[in-house]
Formats: sequence, C-alpha cells, structure tokens
Amino acid sequence: MTLSPIRKVFQGVADRHQMFRMFDRHAQRPNRWEGDDSALYRGEWFEISEPSRDYMLEILPPLWLKAEMFAMREFLTSSITSIFFTLSIDGRIRHFHGYCDLADKGSCERMRAAIIECESRPVRAMTREERLEHIWSSTADDYRGYAGERWPKADRGKRTVLLYGGKEGTFLKLLHQLTDAEISAKLPVHLRYLPDTIAA
Repeated sequence: MTLSPIRKVFQGVADRHQMFRMFDRHAQRPNRWEGDDSALYRGEWFEISEPSRDYMLEILPPLWLKAEMFAMREFLTSSITSIFFTLSIDGRIRHFHGYCDLADKGSCERMRAAIIECESRPVRAMTREERLEHIWSSTADDYRGYAGERWPKADRGKRTVLLYGGKEGTFLKLLHQLTDAEISAKLPVHLRYLPDTIAA
C-alpha cells in the first residue's frame, strides 16, 4: 500500500479522540514492523482545534518552533514527525496536524502551502480521494482492515471496509473500489452532496 503526496484525510475539525486515533490510521496494517512505512504517513493532514494544538505543544518541548508551526520531538517512523500548523485562512485562525518528512527540506512549507490552497477553495468541495480518506479515517477499526490471504494476490495488503448489502448481509470491499453510491452511503449526511473538485 503506497500513498504519499500531500492529502487531507479527515473533513471537519477532529476532536481530541479523533486526533489521537488518526495519528496512527495505519496501525492495523499487515507486517507493521517490517520495512519502511514512511509513504503511508508522509503528507497526511487534518484540522484540529486550538485546545488540541495547545495540548500537543505542552506534552513535550518541541523539536523546533517557528511562527506558524512546531515539530514534535518524537518521530513516528524514520524521519517522519508531526508538524502542527497555526494558519490564518480567509481571516480566521485555524489549526492543523500534518506528517512531514524532515529529511526532505521544504516539506513543511509545501504542506503549509497545500493546506492553505485546499482550505481557501471558493466553494467547499471534495475529491474522490478525500472522500475515501475520510471514510477510512472515520470508520471504526472493527469495520475496516486489510485484504488478507483469502484475497487475490494482487489485492493483498490493500485497505478494505465493511459494507452492508441488504439481504446479502455485510461484506468486505476494497476501499478504492467503492462506487459513488457506496461512498455516499458511508459519508455523514453533511458531506454526501458536496461537489467534486479536481485533485491538486
């Protein structure tokens, strides 16, 4: 499972419980401690509240602190760590968490620019990828997972979600293969009818 480019993984402002849950959205992945999983996390971002941002600042002294951002001292994997942003967007101060690769010079500034660009869209919209990432982020661990041995070899390790099929009962489906109707059914009502936007 390879992800990487900068991507929004949750719509709305995550509360503290959701924030901690999303810090490791990929905890259930198979072979978790084998190999470098940096690409799973690098580029993920979501909005948080000011109290959550302040709480994270007070946990440990930051690795570094700049005007609009600070880095966590503890690394998630290799050179990937949490960066917390405080940004003025359309005249409002907002707070965000993102995973940046500190070995990649300029990664924090690129993420900052991507967040501002995304959140400054004139019309609230979502890409198909943002819809899928929100579904993954908001689905309980018991209802999401990874394709295992019973799946075709090419699909093993890909993300799955549990769907309700009416008379047929529940069944697992690969996240990236959800139809538009299935995506709509899995999204909260206030996100179902947002227009599509072109991925940056």
